[in-house]
Amino acid sequence: MVLARYGAALQPAAWQPEAPEVRQLKALIARIEALQTDLQREQNRLEKALIVRTPLEVEQSIKQMIASLNEEIARLQGQRDDHIDRHPQLKQDIKLLRTIPGIGMQTAVRICALYRSRNFTSAAQMAAFVGLVPKMHESGQQRGRVMLSKKGSAVLRAALYLPAVVSKKYNPDIAAQYARLLQRQKTPMQALGAAMRKLVHICFGVLKHQTVYQSRQLEISATGA
Repeated sequence: MVLARYGAALQPAAWQPEAPEVRQLKALIARIEALQTDLQREQNRLEKALIVRTPLEVEQSIKQMIASLNEEIARLQGQRDDHIDRHPQLKQDIKLLRTIPGIGMQTAVRICALYRSRNFTSAAQMAAFVGLVPKMHESGQQRGRVMLSKKGSAVLRAALYLPAVVSKKYNPDIAAQYARLLQRQKTPMQALGAAMRKLVHICFGVLKHQTVYQSRQLEISATGA
């Protein structure tokens, strides 16, 4: 049953080629992320070098590489932002996504590129693509526990982790859901996984309807008041 629901959620619409501007945006994102990974490695090397008293020449080389990587990342981020500004739909998408508490520029760009590169027909389908669909383990030590399927893009899941952490504090809808799940004896990680999934659903709704984020929780509170 779980697999059937997962397959239904992933069922694609008729394939359409990516728009050139979306393909270019994805290429810029991929390159920036690759350089950021390299930067993290060099920063780790520098930290180790300072501990083990690496020769000065090696330390200077690492520092020079870090400076070069930072410069190139900043240059590519500028090109990415200019590219977005030249394409009204991308610019509008990112502007709308950034009205969602917890969604910053980097996450908005990733979500925009994902949404515009796939013909998602539902928020559930988009969440399934990212690997944020609940799955019940039917064997082993985890039997009976419901956890994320983790099928799909690990990079996107990782990119949504910190936004979800922020959202459970500052996004009224996600904060309310997070609190409810903890009251139902869900673990903090399970509640956070649900927050990541809800964040994808909210992003999908904002992009599909091309409207700014409006908190249902605040609307309910206002009505109750």
